[in-house]
Amino acid sequence: MAIKKYYDSDCNLGMLDGKTVAVIGFGSQGHAHSENLAESGVNVVVGLRRGSAHWAQAEEFASTCPNFKVMEVEEAAKAGDIVMMLVPDELCADIYHRSVAPYMTEGKTLAFAHGFNIHYKTIMPPADVDVIMVAPKGPGQTVRSQYLEGKGVPCLVCVEQNYTGKAKEVALAYASALGAGRAGILETTFKEETETDLFGEQAVLCGGVCELIQAGFETLVEAGYAPEMAYFETCHEMKLIIDLINQHGFTFMRDAISNTAEYGDYRTGRRIITQESREGMRQVLREIQDGTFASEFLTEMSASGGRKTHFLAQHRMAAEHPIEKVGAELRGMMSWLKK
Repeated sequence: MAIKKYYDSDCNLGMLDGKTVAVIGFGSQGHAHSENLAESGVNVVVGLRRGSAHWAQAEEFASTCPNFKVMEVEEAAKAGDIVMMLVPDELCADIYHRSVAPYMTEGKTLAFAHGFNIHYKTIMPPADVDVIMVAPKGPGQTVRSQYLEGKGVPCLVCVEQNYTGKAKEVALAYASALGAGRAGILETTFKEETETDLFGEQAVLCGGVCELIQAGFETLVEAGYAPEMAYFETCHEMKLIIDLINQHGFTFMRDAISNTAEYGDYRTGRRIITQESREGMRQVLREIQDGTFASEFLTEMSASGGRKTHFLAQHRMAAEHPIEKVGAELRGMMSWLKK
């Protein structure tokens, strides 16, 4: 079934008239959401811990925008008719239960930009509020820069709970105020967004790509080739290929590369991504679907003091891989990367 798409003409910004949006967090997505909403005429309050790293940054923007205020998290949650949670997945449930839940009164809207905590039920909102997602498919700096250029980043919206009967209209209005209606707003579900997002990160974008690059680098170095050559051929040139695919698709990329490269693509790709690899992907997806990954992740993140033990050990080991040393030296030769 084709996914439903909406544009500004399908959205009614009037759904936000007289409402206050409380954005909890002012990181990459938080600053983009709150600033775009405010400049679209929405009344915005940002919820932060006083003295936090982002407090001064948010107050600086507030000094230029009369409908934008900075408050403690509890104050913002109380003031907000729509409360958007833009904090890390592993912190979200604790912040919600401690500082937001007491103020989620009848008829309010609880919003997210990722479905993790609702889908895995670490947050179970009261039955008399709406629960929506508005998730731009781009980093916060792009959401912000595209808005300022009069453009937009495509966005996902979905409704988990529709107490008022107007949850979808509010979600579309919020997405339009971010600038997403200029590009396109796609309707999905919390389940679909969460599971596809986690799978993409693990099997392809982060886990898959990093392991593929490092395996190629190690194969060449173990065979006696210079680490610098191995880095260029397995890591540096990855951006060229991904940019071509991202801009125009696989066919365009294959038209742009040499016949030698394209022939090697067809001859070798399935020898690397084998049936065993595909079964590994299916197992990763099953562990996302059945909650195994979420449970493991939250257990790891709840270790004393946060990010501990296995997570930190893996981070340290990855940072010490030889490709990092060689890459840093070679990137130092590339002036355009320093901009």
